[in-house]
Amino acid sequence: MTPRDVVFPPGRQALYERNRYSPAIRSNGFLFVSGQVGSTEEGSPEPILEDQVRRAFNNLNAILIEAGCTFDDVIDVTIFMVDPESTFEKIWTVVPEFWGNAPHPTLTAVGVTWLYGFQFEIKVIARLAESTTG
Repeated sequence: MTPRDVVFPPGRQALYERNRYSPAIRSNGFLFVSGQVGSTEEGSPEPILEDQVRRAFNNLNAILIEAGCTFDDVIDVTIFMVDPESTFEKIWTVVPEFWGNAPHPTLTAVGVTWLYGFQFEIKVIARLAESTTG
C-alpha cells in the first residue's frame, strides 16, 4: 500500500498529531480536507461565531495553499453547524468573504448537536493542479 500523501499547514502539525488525524490527503488528483473548525493555533475555539467561521475558512485556506490550491479549486463542501436554525444566517454573512464567484461548489449543510466546543466546521474536496498530482 502506498503511504498517504499528507498535507500539513504551516505551524499546526503538532495539533493534528495530538488529535491523531491528517489535515488533508492528496489522492488521484484530488485533495480531501478534514473538517476545519475555528480553532486558534492551540486548538481553542474563537468565542464569537462570525470570528470562528472566519478562522475555520482561514485554517482551510492554509491547507489549500500548502497543497497548491485555492478555494476556486474546491468542488464539494460539507458544513456542520450547531443549532443551524439560530446560526445559519450569521454564518452565511461571513461565507461570501471566502466563497468566490459562481459557479459555486456543491454544498451539503448538516445540523449537529456537538462539535467539540465549536459551532461551525467545514470540510472540502478540491481538485489538484496537474503539477501537484504526481
